[in-house]
Amino acid sequence: MKFFVSAGEASGDIHAAQLIRRLKGHDPKAEFRFLGGDLMCGETGCEPLVHYREMAYMGFSEVLRHLPSLLSILKRAKGELASWCPDALILVDYPSFNLKLAKEAHRLGIPVYYYISPKVWAWKEYRVRQMRRYVDKVLSILPFEVDFFRRHGLEVAYVGNPSREEVDERLASLENRDDFFLRHGLDSSRPLLALVPGSRLGEIRNNLPVMDVVASRHPEMQPVIAGAPGIDAEVYRQYSSIPVIKGETFSLMAHASAALVTSGTATLEAALIGVPQVALYRANGSRFSYELFKRILKVPYVTLPNLIAGREIIREMLLHRCTPDLVDAELTRILPGGQGRDAMLAGYADMRRRLGDSPAADEAAKVIVEDIAGRLAV
Repeated sequence: MKFFVSAGEASGDIHAAQLIRRLKGHDPKAEFRFLGGDLMCGETGCEPLVHYREMAYMGFSEVLRHLPSLLSILKRAKGELASWCPDALILVDYPSFNLKLAKEAHRLGIPVYYYISPKVWAWKEYRVRQMRRYVDKVLSILPFEVDFFRRHGLEVAYVGNPSREEVDERLASLENRDDFFLRHGLDSSRPLLALVPGSRLGEIRNNLPVMDVVASRHPEMQPVIAGAPGIDAEVYRQYSSIPVIKGETFSLMAHASAALVTSGTATLEAALIGVPQVALYRANGSRFSYELFKRILKVPYVTLPNLIAGREIIREMLLHRCTPDLVDAELTRILPGGQGRDAMLAGYADMRRRLGDSPAADEAAKVIVEDIAGRLAV
């Protein structure tokens, strides 16, 4: 079978590489062409048609500035679909680009599978119409997505969540606490407070100052900032003098007693690791923005742990609620001995049960290969 896989950013490269490995397991003769990164190269043994570094632009102004390049990449990808005629197009997130590619595949009669689907249940719901027209099957990694997509007339299968499997694998080989503390010159007698301000400059600028103030109110804790790859240490120094450990966010959270986390995928990782957390998202911090945000969102929560559980497990301190006083009050609740700590940990266990224990990439690969085999047999 021939598979064309499109992943436009680093996280997509991770998930797509796992899927490619599993597809090869189900079909040893599988052939691949792809848009993606180094991990996908490692699994396929070949170079991408386009590396995601040429595609991973965020924000309207940045996308607009690179629009000619993106349009050229799209044209090239469409040409590859037409000339190579794969048995399936597999899309991994990156909806603004991938849905345009899906439209072309649909026109050519190539089946389209969406793995790591867009978060259309939260915002930009209009994209559901495009998915209904051009996507043959959604391979969902979030259990609450299934009912949403079925209500909108899409074929969907829940395959499990890859983050659960990834976290468990990393926890099994985690460096022990004493070695981690010794390697980074940390005080092993003081509990660790992980500050995870995000991976983008705007997130760091808006959220780290709040985290810094809150951390200063807990001298019994040892705060450390999780430095993101690609962000210079001097960026953090503008907002805090707290030590930075770069590129080890997972280990830092795994050895922490609690964490302050900028709302995003890190909140799910923290929950799967089992570290009690407070979710922050400062932005401009106005009450007006908060009310507008609530009206735009189609879901009651913004963090994945709460959405998966269907209730509030972690406190979401958003916009005007993201102040040192309010965040500190929530952190105090979940520190060792705090009244909210056990309830949060029980909520994490409930969330894990809802995710199930299916190996997501393998389940997705199995669905795709069986579907394509059925089509080819007709």
